[in-house]
Amino acid sequence: MGVSVDEFLEMLDRLPEVKVGHGGEWVGLKVRGKGFGYLWEATETVGLKATLEEQIALVAERPEVFEVQFTAGRFGWVVVHLDRIDPEELFELVAEAWCLTAPKRLVAEFEAAHQIGPQAL
Repeated sequence: MGVSVDEFLEMLDRLPEVKVGHGGEWVGLKVRGKGFGYLWEATETVGLKATLEEQIALVAERPEVFEVQFTAGRFGWVVVHLDRIDPEELFELVAEAWCLTAPKRLVAEFEAAHQIGPQAL
């Protein structure tokens, strides 16, 4: 179990239009100019956008893996320790953060192509 920084960065290639930008001590993750995550290579942690409910549930369920980062409006950002999470679970969380941020049409195209989301039902 666990994901390296390089594996995490490779994971981003599976999502459309992700832009990675260096911001000093962190790497910002954006889709169409809007942020959905941050990577801190030095601590091997990732901050991801989530719903408030998901933030609370993740941290309550496994505080050794997840931490509250901050809340902003209707979103709760979660810190993920890369060395303590399964790659599939991490990708699911990254994809959810991306879906919360990307334009609806881009999300619909992604979900249809991967047979996930409401179009898969």
